[in-house]
Amino acid sequence: QVQLVESGGGLVQPGGSLRLSCAASGSTFRFYLIGWYRQAPGKQRELVATITGGYKSNYADSVKGRFTISRDNAKKLVYLQMNSLKPEDTAVYYCNGNLNDDDYWGQGTQVIVSS
Repeated sequence: QVQLVESGGGLVQPGGSLRLSCAASGSTFRFYLIGWYRQAPGKQRELVATITGGYKSNYADSVKGRFTISRDNAKKLVYLQMNSLKPEDTAVYYCNGNLNDDDYWGQGTQVIVSS
């Protein structure tokens, strides 16, 4: 079992940067596929980026070149570095851990991009 806790959200101006963190617990964390998802008001939750235990990453087209996902298996941390933020990046960002049939979510962290 994995527990996930996000942090790092906040208010940032367009063009600015934020780094989100996802702290995990559990001895099998390194095997989990970790994803960052986001949900804007009135919209469905969407995938932002994923990273495997072997550090292979994948991104949604909307964030490619601006966001970077990374993980530290020893520290059980996953990061989402967000640069060149746009107002349309405003959402609650969630960390997800998936391994076979196990699927876990954090509580989310709010990101607001506004001038």
